[in-house]
Amino acid sequence: MSAAASTLAPWLAQQRQSLLAQRGHAWLLQGPSGMGQFELGMALVRAWLCEQPGADGAACGHCASCHSIDVHAHADLFVLMPEVDMMARGWPLSEKAQSEIDDKKRKPSKEIRVDAMRDAVEFTQRTSARGCGKAVLVYPAEQMNAVTANALLKTLEEPPGDVRFVLATEAAHQLLPTIRSRCLAHTMLWPQQAQMLQWLQEQGVSQQDAEVCLRAAGGRPFDAWQMAQSGKGMGVFARLPKAVASGDVAVFAEMSPPEVVQWLQKLCHDLMCVAQGAAPRYFAAQDLPRAPSVMVLARWAKSLAQEARTAEHPFNANLMTEALVAQACTVLNSRH
Repeated sequence: MSAAASTLAPWLAQQRQSLLAQRGHAWLLQGPSGMGQFELGMALVRAWLCEQPGADGAACGHCASCHSIDVHAHADLFVLMPEVDMMARGWPLSEKAQSEIDDKKRKPSKEIRVDAMRDAVEFTQRTSARGCGKAVLVYPAEQMNAVTANALLKTLEEPPGDVRFVLATEAAHQLLPTIRSRCLAHTMLWPQQAQMLQWLQEQGVSQQDAEVCLRAAGGRPFDAWQMAQSGKGMGVFARLPKAVASGDVAVFAEMSPPEVVQWLQKLCHDLMCVAQGAAPRYFAAQDLPRAPSVMVLARWAKSLAQEARTAEHPFNANLMTEALVAQACTVLNSRH
């Protein structure tokens, strides 16, 4: 999100100002995906570490500290993410982790590794290099397993006096209760539709594409921005429901099984809404096939939820997509 995050979205700037006015050593930013938890978390740590903060407490964006964060090299900031996310966002891994991956001893982790957490705990015990304290950002926090979370627990409970934490999550219910209880919780605020559309257009997305992507993302602005950037789903969005109903696997070309499952879950959700007399959320009503019974849709929703748990590691991605589309076709043509 670097391009879009060069200027903080206005609804995130409002939340940043509110959070900076409160005291606390650990924040838990929680809410659904695409609401800007990572961006808000970065805005907080930038403000905490800034050498020349503004009157509202926000980072100046020009001092040596701000520049160090921009180039992902601040000595007093420790960013904890799964290795795949660290690499995708351009944050450096530890020398040991990078060496293991370069030597093909293992693949980048999709979880936050306990070794990285232990490095973070050791980091909190050091003296601040720049004299403005230290900060640890954990995202997405639900990617800590129990061992990793427990490695953080004592430091979170009794932190050194000059360190502050931001845990950002898209699934707070998956965090250990002991982790949640040691943080001040902030639920991400949902911005107004007009505000999100204006912001997307300011990022270079056309008005038409902004409207399409925002709807497809369920009103989640950062998910909409990522969709517009990748182009995935843009060309097939309107025809996807009826293509699935006809068994057209090609509509999911170049999509991974997790993406296929997500699109089918959106379709199932909208058909469930229509079947109960409500308006669809993701697709336009005229693009939807006739809805089968609520009972049939409920069984499909349960099946998709199970598929979502294994979609990251399919035995054969193409076969899984074909099976998912075949199942969807059967459901959508059901007359019961």
